[in-house]
Amino acid sequence: MREAYEVLFNGTLIIIGILLILCLIRAIRGPRIADRIVAVNMMGTLIVITICVLAFLMGEGYLVDVAIIYTMLSFLAVVLLTKVYMGIYRQKRREEKEDGKHA
Repeated sequence: MREAYEVLFNGTLIIIGILLILCLIRAIRGPRIADRIVAVNMMGTLIVITICVLAFLMGEGYLVDVAIIYTMLSFLAVVLLTKVYMGIYRQKRREEKEDGKHA
């Protein structure tokens, strides 16, 4: 029975690896910044899942703690990226309004 679980988890890791590559492609290609932020967030989630599966396979409980810390850091990174994106978007809108008033 243990061997069946190992095969299942190894297959899961392979699928997650493929999904990570696809998310990386989406993060690079875009086309919009919002798509890139979502892709980075999804990559963080997939990495946490990978760490949890490895924790179960290797029988190491501390890896779950690492996954929790990584989750918090990933969340903060996405919030920061969103704040920066919103600041840039608002600045562009202000410049467009000013250009419209001067024309």
